[in-house]
Order: sequence, then structure tokens, then C-alpha cells
Amino acid sequence: MQELLNHPAVQAGLAPFLAGLVAAGLFQRVKLSGLALIAGFAATVYLASDFGISPLTSSRKIIWLGLSSAAFGLLLSLVRLSVFASLLPILGGAASIWVALRILQNQPPQIALLWGAGCVAYVATLIWGMDKLETDSLRSANAGTALGFGTGGAALVGASALLGQFGLALGSAAAALVLIQMIVNRTFATGRLFTLPIAVIAGTTGCMAVLGARLPWYALTMLAMIPVAVRLMPLPVKSVRMQSLLLALPGVLLAAGAVFATWHSAGDVPY
Repeated sequence: MQELLNHPAVQAGLAPFLAGLVAAGLFQRVKLSGLALIAGFAATVYLASDFGISPLTSSRKIIWLGLSSAAFGLLLSLVRLSVFASLLPILGGAASIWVALRILQNQPPQIALLWGAGCVAYVATLIWGMDKLETDSLRSANAGTALGFGTGGAALVGASALLGQFGLALGSAAAALVLIQMIVNRTFATGRLFTLPIAVIAGTTGCMAVLGARLPWYALTMLAMIPVAVRLMPLPVKSVRMQSLLLALPGVLLAAGAVFATWHSAGDVPY
């Protein structure tokens, strides 16, 4: 049994998917189906890593930042604080600097400034893009699925197993939310409880994969376009199932593009 639980496909795929499916089903009546995302991510952390604090590595910073953002997202979902909501991209961008601080400190000032500005811009863009979808659970769940799988797949190809598992866990949990909405043919409320943590975790994971692995920076531009592309996708008046399939198209194409760009870039690196 332990050997099965140690398998990467279970840790980053099956476990977060099942956790997300259960959480979405249990909490949909109280309009907290967004808990599916953090439940799936927590399942992967439990199996593949740990919830320790010391030493406070970048991966542990991502874990605790993700959990904190879920709690903050829940607060914003229950109490509509528009002032704080407008500050989310700024706060998220600042948090990305905290996650990458150790790497940035070891770089020349001009390089650290460039890399730091890139991380801030990427995470802030993802938070802004996903926040535009916080009232549309079908679009946000599909965007989250593509963003998670794209980030995880690109990180794995870029030679970072743990960061890859983080991203794939997000995609699996979001896919569970997509699936259950398709099964019952209606949407569930997700809110910032879903959109904020997936943007923060995927954003900081992507930044660390660029700074610490071999993920090319231009792959992040494709990932950043996913929430926007899903938001702009026109939908005919069809069933939830058909709408979900249509929404998956732009996200899948951009996620696949990010993975391919990483694979192509990694192939050019001499070993």
C-alpha cells in the first residue's frame, strides 16, 4: 500500500483528484466547492512533501503561502471586501519575491531586479486574470485545470519533480471540479476560495521553475494567457457539459504550448 502511495501518479494525480471530488461534492451545498482546490493540493503535499516550516525552503513557502491564500480567499468569498480584493495582485506579487528571495539574494543586483520584476509581473497577472473569473465557476475551473496541468507539466520537463507535482495537483483538483459540474450539468459556486490560491500557487511554482530549474521564461507568457483566453471564449447557450468542453480548448492549447516550449528548450541544453 505504501508503495502505491509513493507513486508520483498517485501523489500528483489520483489523490488530489479524489480529494477535490469529495470536497466539491461535500461543500457545494454551502457554496464552498472552491475548497476542492486546496483539498487536492494538501493531499499531494501530505504524500509527496510535508507541512513543516523549518527549514523554510522555497517549496515550503509555496505550501504555506497557498494555504494562507486559501484562507484569505475564503474570507473574501464570505465578506465582499472590494478594497482588499483590488490589492490582491500587488500582495501576490510581493509574496513571489518572498518565495524567491534566497535565489535573488545570490544574484548581481541588476539580475535580481530583472528576475524579481518578472516574478511580480507574472504572479500579479495570474491573480488578476483568475480573479476576473471568480464569479464564473465553469470558466474558473477550466482555466484552473489548464493552468495547473500546464505549470506542472512544464516544471516536470524543466527537471523539477516536486514543483511539477504541485502544479499537477492543482490541475487534478480543478479537473475534479470540472467533472462534477459536467456530471450534474450545473455549476457550483467557487469564488476566490478557488481562484486566489490556484493563481498564487501556480504563479510562484512557475517562477521557481524558471529560477531554479530549466523552465524558459517565455513559457510563462503562455500560461499567463490561459485565464484571459478562457474568459474571452464565447459560449453558445448549450448545456454545461458542452460549454465545459468548449472552454477547455484554449486552455489546453496554451498549456500544451508551455510544455512544448519547455521540452524544446531543455532539448537544447547540453548535459
